[in-house]
Amino acid sequence: MTEVHLRDALDTLKSTGVRITPQRHAILEFIIQSMSHPTADDIYKALESKFPSMSVATVYNNLRVFREAGLVKELTYGDSSSRFDFITNDHYHMICNTCGKIVDFHYPGLDEVEHLASHLTGFDVSSHRMEIYGTCPTCKEHATKVQ
Repeated sequence: MTEVHLRDALDTLKSTGVRITPQRHAILEFIIQSMSHPTADDIYKALESKFPSMSVATVYNNLRVFREAGLVKELTYGDSSSRFDFITNDHYHMICNTCGKIVDFHYPGLDEVEHLASHLTGFDVSSHRMEIYGTCPTCKEHATKVQ
């Protein structure tokens, strides 16, 4: 499935006139394959051995291009680094309070909530974002061992 996503994403970039460099291809492929919602620094560290002349700025610039093309979402959580999520379909995030791990989960769309919110407030709803916070199984297990 990731091959299809990668091909479609590259086609999207090409159709908007974006040149596909080896670094751009590698960054996009890494985001698509990653399930960890990486930071720009995570991406840089994962690819620096393959592209020693690539800088963190190159990663940020490419992430901006992908965001503007509608391929990735930038997830911001307070003071911590932004994380990046390849947009495949609507999904929500479960976030560990202890380690910051983010896991996708799918739930039927919240169309009724959007409609009600629009009706009650008069807003035109453009999107929504749902995050649920808790403790991941790894941190829960670690906490149990420590006690």
